[in-house]
Amino acid sequence: MINLIKTKYKSIGQTPGSIYTVFDTDNDIVSDSKEIVTGGIWSNNTASLSTHWSSSVQTNTQRQYYVDVLNTNPSSTDSLVQYTVAYGHRFGSGSDSVGSLNDSPSRAIYSQFRQILTEPGTNQFATYLSGSTDSIYVISFKRNRIKERLDVGNFEIPLRNITARATNASGSVTLGTTVHTLIDDSSITTNTTVNAGREYNLVSGSITTGVFTPNAPKYYGKVYPDHGIIVLDGNVLDLKLGFATNLNSSVEANNHFAVFRSISGSGVLTNPATSDLFGFFARNSETVTSTHYFVRVKNSQYNYSNNNTYVTSSTALGVNAIAEETWRGADSNPITYITTIGLYDNANTLLAVAKVSKPILKSFNNEALIRVKLDF
Repeated sequence: MINLIKTKYKSIGQTPGSIYTVFDTDNDIVSDSKEIVTGGIWSNNTASLSTHWSSSVQTNTQRQYYVDVLNTNPSSTDSLVQYTVAYGHRFGSGSDSVGSLNDSPSRAIYSQFRQILTEPGTNQFATYLSGSTDSIYVISFKRNRIKERLDVGNFEIPLRNITARATNASGSVTLGTTVHTLIDDSSITTNTTVNAGREYNLVSGSITTGVFTPNAPKYYGKVYPDHGIIVLDGNVLDLKLGFATNLNSSVEANNHFAVFRSISGSGVLTNPATSDLFGFFARNSETVTSTHYFVRVKNSQYNYSNNNTYVTSSTALGVNAIAEETWRGADSNPITYITTIGLYDNANTLLAVAKVSKPILKSFNNEALIRVKLDF
């Protein structure tokens, strides 16, 4: 880490005997500058995802617990995991018991997210519409995609309604033609802090128009932006979108594939409000702390170079004469070009390097002021 008091900078052009220049900490360094930066959460920093593919490399055991969702065909080299969906039930309904502990995947999922997202001692998730719920669908974003947090007010989940669902283990569904879009309610309420993270309600709405019927929102679950997790109330999805969650405890019902197909099936329908396909919109957010170093190069500084090719030992020109005629300048006014700034500590150890966008001409007739920005 750069020691702000003892940091030095160095340029390519150097006056003999002057290799380092000490920063004036009162005037040359501005530290702890904070800026909130947002970006698209999906691959290539895009903010909308309309194609969703389930992973083909997961084992059958893994798929009992969750399914990874990719942005394109798994056979493509551009195919990457974007988010994960899972189903959880407090008592293990909707999946068969596995393992020596006679536990079930749905119970393990419910317990895991309950411990991560709720206060100690809380046994159930709760939503405004159904109160406490034992049945949840979970959307979990990859940590490297959300960076520090999910950007509240800038995500929108499309869910297509389900008209029929198989009762066997395949969990296959028949999709309807209605798409519901869900957002957080950060625009109409303040967040609640829960277990070291913020909590918002997941409600019916869109990014462009906000919460639908803000005086009486339609609640679908909870949003935990600092964890990058969205929890949907299974009871509400059954009631409003026809999910018909399979609560059989003796068969692996693959309930989580219902929410995957609901989202992916939305991506083939056109949103009448935008004339585009329904996309899963999401952005990430992070606070970037920056330190600015103002490198001030005076006219008398850094007009020579220590590079061995800069001078010549030719007797005709004189020992240590500038090798190239164009570098010598007129009237003993040599020319150099600054291309690199090096930041050093007090032991002259190089800690950071900054490159200028194009070489900066330096001579006794001009000066340079270069701002180096380091983000942490």
